[in-house]
Amino acid sequence: MTETALIQFKNCHLVRNHQIVTDDLWVRNGKIVDPEKVFFDEKKTADTVIDCQNAIIAPGFIDIQINGGYGIDFAHNTTDTETGVSLVAKNILAHGVTSFCPTLVTSPVSTYHQVLPNIPKKAGGKHGATILGVHLEGPFISLEKKGAHPAECIKDLNEGAKTANDTYGPLDNVAIITLAPEKVGALDTIEDLSKKGITMAVGHSTANLCDGEKAVQKGSNLITHLFNAMLPFHHRDPGLVGLLTSDAIPDGRTVYFGIISDGVHTHPAALRIAFRAHPDGLILVTDAISAMGLEDGTHFIGQLTVDVRNKKAYIANTNTLCGSIAPMDECVRIFQKSTNCSLVYALEAASLHPAKCLNIEQSKGTLNYGADADFLMLGRDLSVWATWIAGECVYEKQR
Repeated sequence: MTETALIQFKNCHLVRNHQIVTDDLWVRNGKIVDPEKVFFDEKKTADTVIDCQNAIIAPGFIDIQINGGYGIDFAHNTTDTETGVSLVAKNILAHGVTSFCPTLVTSPVSTYHQVLPNIPKKAGGKHGATILGVHLEGPFISLEKKGAHPAECIKDLNEGAKTANDTYGPLDNVAIITLAPEKVGALDTIEDLSKKGITMAVGHSTANLCDGEKAVQKGSNLITHLFNAMLPFHHRDPGLVGLLTSDAIPDGRTVYFGIISDGVHTHPAALRIAFRAHPDGLILVTDAISAMGLEDGTHFIGQLTVDVRNKKAYIANTNTLCGSIAPMDECVRIFQKSTNCSLVYALEAASLHPAKCLNIEQSKGTLNYGADADFLMLGRDLSVWATWIAGECVYEKQR
């Protein structure tokens, strides 16, 4: 098929404008095109017609927090980082992920300098999902809410953004940084780095609501894995959870929040609370670790050893959860079942919402004309039939 070939996808139902519409999808040069302009201006018909067999066509999933999978941990695999990232990027295609942010948990400074340059932003294709930029989760987090992050690697922000730059090295490949907003120097760091186009997230934190509101006012627009590794909700000070209904958010701003709907990390009732309180900001993330796609056993997340028992991942020799092993399509299905939300909403929570958070919704997370032709063919049960990137089929399930 030539680059300029016009492809028509028929017998399908599109997720478009927050609803499911019965229409054809038209693709050319890796983009979604307006067929009316083709018909009336160019007087062309399709070069290739594909029967979608009554599939739902939805934007490809975007996972903004994934630590690894299939035996690979991005923060632990320092000897051949590119090969490890590529392996994960290839395998997540089967689960509908067309773009992702490889995530590094709190690590030694040497790890950042060694690994970060080897995870460049990269367009997707049959080789794997698009790499949108790295998510740096730490090391500027709360010791009390470290979760699976190694205590000895947690750092303070004594000199604000300068400390961050010295710790990480060049930030060209970075899309998201998670830090604890209550730390000294955190607010100035949020302000400085958000102005450079980095999405600044709050998490792994003992912050109260006021701390969170100050962070948002300085430029933060994301909460990392809501409910996990933060103060529990309290009626006199709801903590970071209170950002979902805060009246101190600047006009025109949306606070987004990642949430892990793997059936383990977040109770269905908590999923329903978050969904009903602030549906516009909800983003499904996997927070997947190296054990995703593997059997029970011992694996790694960053510098820590992890035991997987009965589809749950724990810090070795403890009962502390340390990351999910559920792929994105499973998280979408669990979320939809737990909240009884519409199919469209569940799909957009894994596509449009993360795209908006990263300010890339003109090209990703949508089937609007002019957007990248990154999309999924799904059954009514939200099982992935096929994954497409830039108008090319990169995965197809045997049915």
